Amino acid sequence: MIQPWPLLRSEPLGDFRVFKLRRDWRRSPRTGREHDFFVMNAPDWVNVIALTTGGQVVLVEQFRHGTASVDLEVPGGVMDLEDDSPLTTAVRELREETGYVGTRVTAIGSIAPNPALQANTCHTILIEGCEKTAEHDFDPGEDILTRLEPAAELSRLVATGRIRHALVAVAIQHYEHWLRGLKDGVVRELRA
Repeated sequence: MIQPWPLLRSEPLGDFRVFKLRRDWRRSPRTGREHDFFVMNAPDWVNVIALTTGGQVVLVEQFRHGTASVDLEVPGGVMDLEDDSPLTTAVRELREETGYVGTRVTAIGSIAPNPALQANTCHTILIEGCEKTAEHDFDPGEDILTRLEPAAELSRLVATGRIRHALVAVAIQHYEHWLRGLKDGVVRELRA
């Protein structure tokens, strides 16, 4: 049976605004040898599956600096320190990025983005009954265009490569599991 590796010591290496980097030393339970590992600490993230009253999903197009491309994604973002839950973050991010607000907010899944290197979690939040109530409120480094697509087309958008962000594809899979009643754990709701 695989055992956790005991933490021997940890050294902070840098704060890069969106993540902090540290070096951990752990001991292998199998060999007893010490090894070093690099870990990125980032706040938890939230992806939002936002469904309009008309059965469409609210998507966003934005430039992604890592791939130097304009990508189609679901709204979402980083949990701020003042956000008390992923549900609160989802409501805020959807409103800021698109101007849409919904009537029912449900946590439908979470995933570790890359447990080999990262210590954070990405949450998928479903917001139903969405309607555009305001203009967007972008962060200074954002340039976003809102797109509406039929919710039934989400899988096709992933399959054809139109949506190619791995964590967005996972959010869509969480939504499809939710539709089929395969909810992960206890579903929490927040009425807007």
